Amino acid sequence: MKKHDRISAFVETLEGSDSTGFHPCYAGYFECFNQGDYYEAHDVLEHLWLECRDENHLYFKGLIQIAGAFVHLKKQHLRPDHPTDGTRLHPAARLFALGVKNVSPFGPTHMGLHIEAVCELCTDWRDKIVTSEFRINPWHPGAGPRLDLQKREA
Repeated sequence: MKKHDRISAFVETLEGSDSTGFHPCYAGYFECFNQGDYYEAHDVLEHLWLECRDENHLYFKGLIQIAGAFVHLKKQHLRPDHPTDGTRLHPAARLFALGVKNVSPFGPTHMGLHIEAVCELCTDWRDKIVTSEFRINPWHPGAGPRLDLQKREA
């Protein structure tokens, strides 16, 4: 099954099951992210981002970059001595910075998300990596952050 078809099938499972009132791909991003399924969060929101033609294009891009940063941290944690996965702290730090750059203009809140809190979270994670001189990965299973999506107001 192709990636697009796999994500479309997953999105169908989300439709009608979400109580936030947002697009299933958007709500699905937070569901996946909060379960530590960062790659899936990235894929689900990318599904919406690729079709986005409004001002939310950069917002979605920033959230995808934030999930991507955590993909790097998770992979580096799982295989720290691997030639590729062991060097993922630099790209993670870069993606945190890019994600903040893209979501921060939408603050203080946007589409049910407290943007300032997200930017602070990303900055904190990036700072932990940078101050360790890219030697310590702050991510551990079960210790990943949560992004809380507030219910859409009618």
